[in-house]
Amino acid sequence: MSRIERRFARLREEGRAALVTFITAGDPDYDTSLAAIRALNEAGADIIEIGMPFTDPMADGPAIQLAAQRALKGGQTLARTLDLVRALRETDADTPVILMGYYNPIYIYGVERFLADAKAAGVDGFIVVDLPPEEDTELCLPALQAGLAFIRLATPTTDDVRLPSVLANTSGFVYYVSINGVTGTAVPDFEAVAASVARIKRHTDLPVVVGFGVRTGDHAAAIARGADGVVVGSAVVEALRGSLDADGKAGPGTVPAVTALVRELAEGVRSVARRG
Repeated sequence: MSRIERRFARLREEGRAALVTFITAGDPDYDTSLAAIRALNEAGADIIEIGMPFTDPMADGPAIQLAAQRALKGGQTLARTLDLVRALRETDADTPVILMGYYNPIYIYGVERFLADAKAAGVDGFIVVDLPPEEDTELCLPALQAGLAFIRLATPTTDDVRLPSVLANTSGFVYYVSINGVTGTAVPDFEAVAASVARIKRHTDLPVVVGFGVRTGDHAAAIARGADGVVVGSAVVEALRGSLDADGKAGPGTVPAVTALVRELAEGVRSVARRG
């Protein structure tokens, strides 16, 4: 079993959903993002998503766009993002790590080299939002052949005609986008989300996690009642940003600001008992 499969199996035994937390690699600098990432699991995160900074993140709202800009300004590269994962694995061998981003940096890096380096660093899978199923030969199929998960997004506009294509080569889990639009810009309709998750689960045995728009412990609990996992990105990134000084530099309160929010989110997720 992969780390992702083991983690969801353990959570099923515990009767709860997963908390998936996102941080942009290198925001606002390498050392701070590494410290924050290392603190996530202890604060209650079950799976860690690390954003690969890119100049044109089309699926991301203002918070993550600005985080990517801060990281790139600080010298973050795709190679240094893999270094972050490698450094995390020195102290954490078990928490699943997903890299989320866009295809351009991977293409420039070289797909074969990237997959080999990512696997060696301890990456478990990818979310690459600008590669639809029609482009599976670019990265999805090579990733699966390398033993790495390729996690696909389903959205409120993914109907039952399109859904089989979305699910065809998806592995690890399915990521359901709870709103129409970019990250962090609206609060989901929790009843509609639960209905959509139930519909997707009729088509797949994979866990279904929900992200975009989840900002508080109460939001996380509402999502956890119907989904197998809850993803929080923009709110975590905003907690980090709010701790920075006027020059955008991290201080002693930066990592605690992140972990305080993650603990609140974890309490929300863990307050909901699930069956099966």
